[in-house]
Order: sequence, then structure tokens, then C-alpha cells
Amino acid sequence: MISIQRRLGFGLAAVLLVVGLVLAQTGLWLFDQGLRQYLANGLQDEAQSLLVAIARGPTGPQLDPQRVDAAYERLFSGRYFQIHYGQTDLRSRSLWDHELKVQDRPGLSAGLVKGPEGQRLLVYRGDYRRFGYDLQISVAQDYTPILKSFKRLRNFGLGAGALALLLILFFQRLAVRRALRPLEQVRQQIAQLQEGQRSQLDTQVPEELEPLVQQVNHLLQHTEDTLKRSRNALGNLGHALKTPLAVLISLADRDELRTQPELRRVLQEQLEQIDQRLARELGRARLVGEALPGAHFDCDAELPSLREMLQLIHGQQLRIDCQSAPGLRLPFDREDLLELLGNLLDNACKWAAGEVRLRVEKGADNYLLQVDDDGPGIAADQRESVLERGTRLDEQVAGHGLGLGIARDIAEACGGKLLLESSELGGLRVRVVLPRRAAA
Repeated sequence: MISIQRRLGFGLAAVLLVVGLVLAQTGLWLFDQGLRQYLANGLQDEAQSLLVAIARGPTGPQLDPQRVDAAYERLFSGRYFQIHYGQTDLRSRSLWDHELKVQDRPGLSAGLVKGPEGQRLLVYRGDYRRFGYDLQISVAQDYTPILKSFKRLRNFGLGAGALALLLILFFQRLAVRRALRPLEQVRQQIAQLQEGQRSQLDTQVPEELEPLVQQVNHLLQHTEDTLKRSRNALGNLGHALKTPLAVLISLADRDELRTQPELRRVLQEQLEQIDQRLARELGRARLVGEALPGAHFDCDAELPSLREMLQLIHGQQLRIDCQSAPGLRLPFDREDLLELLGNLLDNACKWAAGEVRLRVEKGADNYLLQVDDDGPGIAADQRESVLERGTRLDEQVAGHGLGLGIARDIAEACGGKLLLESSELGGLRVRVVLPRRAAA
């Protein structure tokens, strides 16, 4: 999509080019017509001077050479005349053996007439009567030097116009960039919203942008309030269902049902599935995914406390290393990422022999969260199955088998993916790739 600035630039350039060419061509045409009319007046005066120079001769009208301008005597001088009466033509010496094309009507020629040596002639014809003869006096002037001057003027005008157009576009670009600076500031603020660095847009904007900013801020506040209400409602629902479910699970262990082991087993399995399904769906429903404006996960602030908590749980003999770029913030909900990393690290600590390593990196298009351990790892043909909630490969390790399934749900809610690989430490590597922008 072409930017507004480029559209304005192309539009202005097209308008200026068309208007400039039309004005330049019109100006030259008007100047040409005015100059031709001016020269026509001079040619009319010369025709009348030639009429005066005609004297009566023994065989008819004769031209007195003493009263003829010397320019008509020089060969191809650019000044020509031709006098026609009866069957006789009197021509200037400058024409040599060429003949002027006589136009059909008196006055200035409608266009330029081809003359000797490739000249372009402006011709004026005057009809007179003298000594009883009808005279047609045609006077011509070479217009070629003026055409060359027009060409030079046009070329100079095109060059000057092109330079002026470039200057106009340059200053127009500066003016448009200055005028669109508030839009760029709003764009940067929206990017900061996505990065979790602010919660609302600044309201100090030009009046044209005030309705847009107000609507965006209202939508942001409404979305945040709706999410908070949904989370509270889901929490209340979870507490309301957990208590009756716990009662049913305890009733399944009563002595009255021990006489019916098959019924007891089926009842316990169904109640456990309900418990796990409830936990899963409540967990999926509360996931935020991409951060709300103002929300983010600060690695410098969150990772040290998360590491200390895991160190207390799993003992000081286990080495837990958490590394991230200084000042790195992930534009995702803090609670979601705490649960994601908590599940991955807790799972790695349970299986690790002595070392767990966490790396959080920011790439050009995504964020990478990588957890390595030096435990036994997972065979390649079993990695897909362990991502299902409740799947456990070893009953000797405490837990419900929900950690990797929860982590995958959180990664997918954030628009990313979770991958299981072999670690350079010898155990399992869990890679979580999250996009810089959430998928639409």
C-alpha cells in the first residue's frame, strides 16, 4: 500500500506537470500569435512602401530600384517580395530563382510558407490598384530565427520548470512530513502498546485525530475491563465447581463402595477426567495471549524470583541458570508467561540430574524461550504424546502430567508453538517460539 506522503507527492507532481505544460504551451502560443501580428503590421507597411516605389513605365508599372530596401537585393536575406499584375511578376533579387507561394486571400498567411534554403516564411499579401492595374503585393520575412529562439526558450523553460518542480516536491515533502508527524507519533505509540510499554494513547493530538485516539483508548479500557470481569467470573466458577467435585471424589473412597470395586473404579476414573478437563478448559479460557496494552513480562524482574522459588522447591544441589538480554520485555501477559516458564522449568527440574538452563532471546521476527536439562530426555517417537495433558512416561516422578500440555496451550494462545528436541546437555530441550506480533 502506497503511503499518504507518496500519494500526495505523486498527485502534486502530476498536477504541477500538467498545469505547467499547459501554461507554458499556452504562453508560447499567445506570444507567437502576438509577435506574428506585430510583424504583419511591419510587412503591411513594407507592402505599402513597395506600392509607392512603383512608377509608370512604357510597358506598365515598373519598380524604382532606388526606393527599394537593400535587404531585398541580398541573396536569401530573409526579406522577400513578389508583385503580380496581369501576366507579369516582379520579384526581389533575394529570391533568386525561387517563387513565393501566393495565398488566395489578402492579409497575413494562416501558417508559415516554405521558402528558399529551407526557410520558414511569414507572408503578407496586400491587394492594391495603381495606374489602372490590379496589383498583388506579397511581402515575406524569414521566421526561422524566431522559431529557433522559441525552441531555446522552451528548452530553458522545461529545464527551469523541472528544477522548480523538484524544489516544490522537496518542500512539499518537508511540509507533509511535518503535517503527518502526529500520525507517526500515534503509530509509534500503538507499537508501544503492543510491546506493553504503555496502556493508552496520548490525548494531546491534533483535533483531526482526537476522535480516533478517544475511540482507541475507550476500546482499550473496555477490553481490559471485560477481561478482568471474565477472569473473575472464571475464577468464581472454578471455585464453585471444585468444592462439589472434591466432595464427590471423597465419596468415591467411602467404605460403602468397596464392596463394588468395578463401580468404584469407573466412578473414580470419570471424576478424575472431569477434574482434569475442568482444569484444562478453565486454564485455556483464562489465557490472554498477546499482552493487553501496558502488560508485559519483564525478564529482569521476573526470572530471578522464579529461579529462587524453583531452587527452594528442588534443592540447592540443582543448578538452575536463567539468562536473558538486559532490559528484555516480552509483550505477553505476565501471568501467562509465568505459568508457561514455571511449568517448563518445574518439569525440567524434576527430570534433571544436576543442571537446568533457560535462555530467553529476541530475534528479528520472534522471541525464543529455550529450556534445557541434563535428564534422560524423551524418545523422538514419544514426544508428541507427552504434549497431551495427563500423559506421563514415569509414575515415579510426582505430578499429574499436565505441565507440557499447559505450556503448549499457552504458547498457541500467544500465536506461537512449542517444540521438543534433544538438548546439548544430554536431556530434553523445549523450545517455545513466540511471534513479535500475534497472529491475526
